[in-house]
Amino acid sequence: MAIAQAICNAFKKQLLEGDANFTQTTGDKFKLALYLDTANLSAATTSFTTTGQSTDTGSGDYASGGKNLAVGSQQTSVATGVAIVDFADLSFTGVTLTARGALIYNTSSAVTNAAVAVLDFGGDKTATAGTFTIQFPAFTTSAAILRIS
Repeated sequence: MAIAQAICNAFKKQLLEGDANFTQTTGDKFKLALYLDTANLSAATTSFTTTGQSTDTGSGDYASGGKNLAVGSQQTSVATGVAIVDFADLSFTGVTLTARGALIYNTSSAVTNAAVAVLDFGGDKTATAGTFTIQFPAFTTSAAILRIS
């Protein structure tokens, strides 16, 4: 099993079919779920799965399926031919868990639980009765978490 960072092919299809809307107030809802190193996530991932998902063994706020992502304060932009999306950082508090990666997925009714992007943390990250934070990169054409050129 492996986690390979990628924009998912399912998301590319969503874009071509007009099924991904990142508008801050009226757009689709996106979630982020955490995964163990036993998960099999890649560009070929089509939708959210519970297989290999991290579990909170403490009394924190991580539950199956993860949490909703908020579109960042700048939401979307295009500069020098690159379209980018901004998400606000996401924290799971009071958790005891380990994660090797994450899946961003679209929970809108048109594409229920369709995969958007796989994140590989490069190694196991842990929290013990603490806060586990996903800090998204800068909202720039060379760093944003979702970049399309």
